Parts: sequence; C-alpha cells; structure tokens
Amino acid sequence: MKSIRMFEHTREEIGEFARAGGAIVVALAATEQHGPHLPVHTDALIAGHVAEESVRIAGRSVPVLLAPVLPIGCSEHHLSFGGTISLSPMTYFQVLRDIGESLVKDGFRKIIFLNGHGGNEPMMQQLANDLAVRHPIWTAAASYWSLARDSLQQIGASEVGPVPGHAGGFETSAVMALAPELVREDRIGDSHPERDWIFAGPPGAFVGRHGELTGCDGYTDAPTRATADKGRLYLQTIAESVSGWIVRTVQAMERGEGQL
Repeated sequence: MKSIRMFEHTREEIGEFARAGGAIVVALAATEQHGPHLPVHTDALIAGHVAEESVRIAGRSVPVLLAPVLPIGCSEHHLSFGGTISLSPMTYFQVLRDIGESLVKDGFRKIIFLNGHGGNEPMMQQLANDLAVRHPIWTAAASYWSLARDSLQQIGASEVGPVPGHAGGFETSAVMALAPELVREDRIGDSHPERDWIFAGPPGAFVGRHGELTGCDGYTDAPTRATADKGRLYLQTIAESVSGWIVRTVQAMERGEGQL
C-alpha cells in the first residue's frame, strides 16, 4: 500500500488489505502531566513517532498498517498533579476491547498493540490475550521500552537517568529531538530527588508508594543531561528494535498459519 497510515485509505482498501493477511499496529499513549518542563502530549508525541517510524521500516519486509494513535490512556496516578486526562482501568480496558473488536470486524486477523505509557500495560496485555481467546486471530502486545531495553543499554541511554523514567532525562531528550519548542528549559532545575525503590525490582516487577508512583513531584529525575542529539539516537535505536520485533512477530504469525 502507498501509505502505512490506516486513516489515509478507503474502506475498500483497508478491507482488502486485512483479508489478504495484513497486520495492523495500534499505538497506545496518554495525555498526562510531565513535570513542570514537558508538555502533557509527551507520551503521545514519542509513541506516535516510534510507531510511525517502526511501522514504516517494518513495512519494507511485511504487510502492516498503523492505526491512529490512542492519545488518552490509564493515568489515574497523575490526576492529582493536574494537566491530565485519564480513563479508569476498567473503562480503558473496555475501550481497548472495542478497538480490537472493531478491527476484527474490519477483517484483521493480525493485531499488534504497541504501548507508550506504563499505566496502559496491564490492560493491554490482558486485552490482547482475551481477543485471541474470543476470535480465531493473532494478537501481540508490548511496550516500546521493553522491546528496546537491551539496545538502549548498549548505547548507554541510562547516562541521562532512568530509562524510560517519567519526564526525566530520557523523555526530555526525546522531546528535545522531536519538538524542542515544547520543552520549557527555564523550568528545569539543577537537581531532583530520585526514588531508587521505583526501579528496585527486575523488569516486570512493581513497587509503588502513594503519591509517588512516578517519583517526587510526579517525575523521576532531573533532565539536566538531556540533549536533542541523545534523543535522536534513542529514538532511532527504539525504532530499529521495535521494527525488528514487528517483522519477527508478523513472520511468526504467517508461519503459524500453516500450523492451524
């Protein structure tokens, strides 16, 4: 297809693509506070860029479309700071379910969820599982930082702070690369209290404290070491990792078709 963006195609083109076995990627994000220096659009900005670049690269090897980014997620733990729009966990799960059911009715049999906000992950994983139970389809789900963890570690991304953290050096670098005019650099302090217990467990583990689920004052670390150049490197590394996963996942689904 000429474009990887679903919304640029007609109903006939989308239906034909889906019936021919093409996959679709659904990018999940959020609209929530990101400290005093980043826009509330941060997760949607990063997730949208990662999804588009990853699908564009993957599309060279496998048939895949990108659905419109879902810019509102499950951000209950940010509401007390203001500047946040959130869906409750059960409402968010139902929204994801309705999106999945719509895509099934559209004819898609390969649905991939790509997440860009930590609060979305539990419902996304459960929904992907439930869809594959309810329908004779393939599903997959992952957060971009999990897919790129090893690659980001190899390039030393943690030098700017926790990866991905929240509104710290990592995300600030990414926004500096994508939309530098949205970073309020005059509001970046020289230091910020860090809570090492947030990352005390292995990947997939959770440790939480009331009022500080994303760190002191709603963000994890001071972004003093953030730069646009670092952000461009991080985003490129993520896109390469995520696109590789999409290709491997779609190819595995295609191989599996012969095993049904």
